[in-house]
Amino acid sequence: MPTLTWQKSSYCPEGNSCVHVAAGTAGTIHLTESGDPTASILTAAPATFRTLLHTLKHKEPLRG
Repeated sequence: MPTLTWQKSSYCPEGNSCVHVAAGTAGTIHLTESGDPTASILTAAPATFRTLLHTLKHKEPLRG
């Protein structure tokens, strides 16, 4: 995998575990978590990533 330039989520407070995003080659988006950034890297197509963001932004909160 080529070297990726990671960006931390703007919703992440300092010092907490955060989501990091990087644009890859061939139109891919990579996601990882700052607690262990090299252990698990999720790769998605841009359309899939857009759907994920849309779902997270518009999902009703869980009631419990």
